[in-house]
Amino acid sequence: ASVSEPAQKCCSENIQPFLTSILEELMGPVSSGFTEVRLLFDKEVNEIIQDFQKTKDMTRLKENVDQLMTLPFNSVKMEPCYLKVNQLQELLQDLKSRFKVYHIDFVIQRTQNFMQELMENAVYTFEQLFSPSHQADSAKVATTIEKVKLRVLK
Repeated sequence: ASVSEPAQKCCSENIQPFLTSILEELMGPVSSGFTEVRLLFDKEVNEIIQDFQKTKDMTRLKENVDQLMTLPFNSVKMEPCYLKVNQLQELLQDLKSRFKVYHIDFVIQRTQNFMQELMENAVYTFEQLFSPSHQADSAKVATTIEKVKLRVLK
């Protein structure tokens, strides 16, 4: 009881007025990282569509979809997404000194883990909605892939 009132006063005067601007500042790199995940998924699926339109090869399509499933674990392709979030390092340094925010690396790592999880969910959902083995009419495959991609991106 003796600590509650001073703690509430300290929070309302020294922290709460800054929370909105802090969150806005932090959300920039986080949002750009998640946008990069979305763009990477879109790009990879578009490449599958283009390859299929050129080859009309269902076996190769299946291989490409299987390869898409490994995308969340492909550190080279996911790196641009992760780099967007690394900007948090600089932003959090200022917060560290002002508000005693520690474990900056943990915040960045957890954000990157969420990005990988989002990509895992996207490719899994894509695979569930589109199964090349169930596609009888190869003329409609590219259109179906595009529709599934748009559904996943929603």
